Amino acid sequence: MNSLTRARFGILCALVMTAAPHLAAQEPALSNSTSATSTAQDSSSKADKPNKKKYSHANDFLIRGTVFNEKALSFPGVELRFRKEGQKKYKWETFTNSRGEFAVRVPQGAKYEILVYVKGFASQTRTIEAQGGGNEETVVFRMQPDSGDKK
Repeated sequence: MNSLTRARFGILCALVMTAAPHLAAQEPALSNSTSATSTAQDSSSKADKPNKKKYSHANDFLIRGTVFNEKALSFPGVELRFRKEGQKKYKWETFTNSRGEFAVRVPQGAKYEILVYVKGFASQTRTIEAQGGGNEETVVFRMQPDSGDKK
């Protein structure tokens, strides 16, 4: 948005707000007979709903690392998938950046399997323990070309 368009938008917003103050959001007015019953209903409905737990990243475990090719050069664009050990489906996925680096936050307290895949190279799997003893693990993968021997 260029500066002229931005200025026009600001003027338009100011005109709308000054010309039509009744358009501002307001609570609906309740009559005296309905206000007591609606307040009772609101408090009972709030009590019926369980409190939703807020998720905190304070207990996350950071898995970071680097992927290299067979010539020990950084390998950008490599696919990494993460899942809890024993599960069938992968829950997290990322790709390496231009320097072959990656980082994923997972909940602490479990073992995780990492699958590293790139076309033309043999895939690798590694297990990481995200249980106690710190909140970060650094791993390094060195990809080898796929032998091409399909049986």
